[in-house]
Amino acid sequence: MENTFVIDNPMITDRLTVLRMKKTGTRKFREIVKEIATFLAYEVAREFPMREITIETPLCKSKQKKLDVGEISIVPILRAGVGMIEGFTTVYPDTRIINVGVQRDPVTHKPVEYYHKMPASIKNSKCIIIDPMLATGGSIAYTIELLKNEGCEDIVVVAILAAPEGLQAIHKQYPKVPIYCAAVDDHLNEDKYIIPGLGDAGDRIFGTEE
Repeated sequence: MENTFVIDNPMITDRLTVLRMKKTGTRKFREIVKEIATFLAYEVAREFPMREITIETPLCKSKQKKLDVGEISIVPILRAGVGMIEGFTTVYPDTRIINVGVQRDPVTHKPVEYYHKMPASIKNSKCIIIDPMLATGGSIAYTIELLKNEGCEDIVVVAILAAPEGLQAIHKQYPKVPIYCAAVDDHLNEDKYIIPGLGDAGDRIFGTEE
């Protein structure tokens, strides 16, 4: 799908297999979410602009390149997106974190906001929305709209897993917003969970499975 980037890397695929396993415990699950988030953060950076500068090495002067991306804001969707924060801040240590609380109504499956706080300068940031699961796309689309309402135009979405239905929904509404993920799964079930998926990412990250 246009503007969707699936990161096909054996290291990510191996970790994702363990992430999917029912027997994988909370501690290991958190570790792998962080690892995959780190890989994805590097992949997103492939598109960052660069500028040329002149430096002095121990031997001579040399023209080299540095990032010219400006301010980066990571926008985790609570609560599962919290599990990806450390992976991204490992790669972008000076980034700002803008939390958005959106949950899915269990009956309608529509996004319901319960928290967000954005500084006025957000409009000048490159905003990277992070959420382990892009299922229906409702929460992510809601967050994109929040950012756009604040004047932000440079938006990227990063998920670990995505469903085709969610990808189509996002691209229909926001065709210019790129989406990065580690895998696109088969479909959503009647309860709007990704199949084969990995269960409820938030419950598995926080150890709250029943």
